Formats: sequence, structure tokens, C-alpha cells
Amino acid sequence: MTSRQTRTRRKDVTMYRSPSPLPEKARSAIAESLNERLADGLDLHSQIKVAHWNIKGPQFAALHPLFETFAVSLANHNDSIAERAVTLGAKAYGTSRHVGKTSRLPEYPQETSRDMEHVKLLAERIEVYLDGLRRSRKTFEENQDTDSVDLVTGIITEFEKHAWFLRASLDS
Repeated sequence: MTSRQTRTRRKDVTMYRSPSPLPEKARSAIAESLNERLADGLDLHSQIKVAHWNIKGPQFAALHPLFETFAVSLANHNDSIAERAVTLGAKAYGTSRHVGKTSRLPEYPQETSRDMEHVKLLAERIEVYLDGLRRSRKTFEENQDTDSVDLVTGIITEFEKHAWFLRASLDS
């Protein structure tokens, strides 16, 4: 440990010095919530890629690039979430084993190939992801972290639109 780092333990979480003026207790709670969203986001990203790779059917030409757009956007948001946790003095946790144990998303049925079945499955999973983001936003608001509120509000706005697009594709 260098003199530039200060480390304390809270619920087995090591917190480092941060440029944030938020109290350590708040930073710890916020970082824990950010890591939960990171696990969900990484899981959702992998599920979107599975749909992208395996889609077949009449809507292939429209959905294949759309799913890739979702995945690229989500990868950028995941990076921002991880970097926010680290900025607050925590660590970001995102190995596939950690994600598998932590994500709240249901397992993706990887044998799925039909275009509209992928649309339905991804819409359901994006809605679970959005629910987690909204819960995290409440945590951030309670801890007066407007920067994390801004971060997840942007993600919520974008992914509500994606969920709407998928649900609209399912309506006859």
C-alpha cells in the first residue's frame, strides 16, 4: 500500500481514497449498487451477443445489426459504471464467474434461433436490467450522488427506448 492510498474495511469491501466528497459509507453503498448493475449489464451484453450470433428468420436483416447496436452501447455503459465504482474508491467486479453468480437476469436459452423469440427474450431481460437501474438510482439519490444518478438516468432513457422498440416489434 502506498502513502497515496488509504484503505478501510467495511463489510469486506476495501475502499480507497477518492476525489469524491461523499462520505465513505455512501461511496461504499453506491459502489456496491454499481457493481450489481455491472454484473447485470455484463450478463445482458453476453445474452444480446448470443441473440446476435444465432438469430434466424425473416427479420434477420433488421435485427442482427440492431442487436449489435444494443451490445456496443451496453459495453460502453458497462465501462462507465465500472469506472464510476473505481472513481468512488471501490473495485469493479466483472469476471464471467462473478457475473454468473451475481446477475439477476434469467439464463438465456442458447438454443433459441427464431428472430421473434430472441426479440421477446431480450425485451424481458432488458426490463429486468431497467428495474435494477431504477433501484440503484434510488440508492444514489438517497446518498446524494447526483453524478451516479445522471449516469444511470442516461442508461435508463436509452434502454427504455430499446425495450419499447423490441416490444413494438412483437405487437401485431
